[in-house]
Amino acid sequence: MESSDCASFLQWALPQIGLRWKGFRRVRGQVCKRIARRLTELDLTDLSAYRRLLQPGAAEWQELSALCTVSISRFYRDKDVFDCLGSTVLPALAEQARSRGGDQIRCWSAGCASGEESYTLAIQWGMLLAQRFPGVDLRVLGTDVDSTVLERARAGCYKASSVEALPAAWRDQAFERREKLFCLREAWRRRARFEHQDLLSALPAGPFDLVLCRNVALTYFAEDQARIAIGRIAKRLRPGGALVIGVHETLPAAMPEFEPWPGCRAVFRRSPPPH
Repeated sequence: MESSDCASFLQWALPQIGLRWKGFRRVRGQVCKRIARRLTELDLTDLSAYRRLLQPGAAEWQELSALCTVSISRFYRDKDVFDCLGSTVLPALAEQARSRGGDQIRCWSAGCASGEESYTLAIQWGMLLAQRFPGVDLRVLGTDVDSTVLERARAGCYKASSVEALPAAWRDQAFERREKLFCLREAWRRRARFEHQDLLSALPAGPFDLVLCRNVALTYFAEDQARIAIGRIAKRLRPGGALVIGVHETLPAAMPEFEPWPGCRAVFRRSPPPH
């Protein structure tokens, strides 16, 4: 399959499943390899034959949507974002929890892939903030549309390249070595749980204090779908809660629900509703 042929195919197909071509340009090689394997499974000779199969309402559209799920993650990805979460955002959320008589910070990692982001939050809280805020716990829900990566998240074992950005002391305390893999100790794994969910069709019940939706809706979804998804996420956030997006992403225009979190890149505070 020629790269140019696959690019043309994706530009035609992606809008029909609520996705945007712009977000896929850098990762199209990964998606095109999956599509090539799918053509082989279906005994189809080329993309023209595949397009003919994709009639309106055809079940194959669901298969194609699954092929276009992109998972790129690692622990402590975008260090400055997590540094700001640890120094500023999570302490503020802990104080908010205390002020309302709560004992838990509820976090949601949307598009969690194989769990690196969810577990990074759990490790960061345990290593950096748990002793500072006794009586306040942090729990993370990770959701993703890809069942395969969710199984890896639940297993909690990773290659060395996935954990290399973590502070060495955190890595040594949180993981145990199993041959070539770093596997999370149970004490850290139980802070996070994982569910299968499609951000386009269903969201977990809130309220959450912190939502991370990085490099998912605002990168891959069509603009109208992205706006709908972020609007629905806003309704799951407590007033004063935090939304984290990708460092190269921007929120849709005219979303008064959010204001930049002072001093933090790619973090936004959920504004109180107007009186």
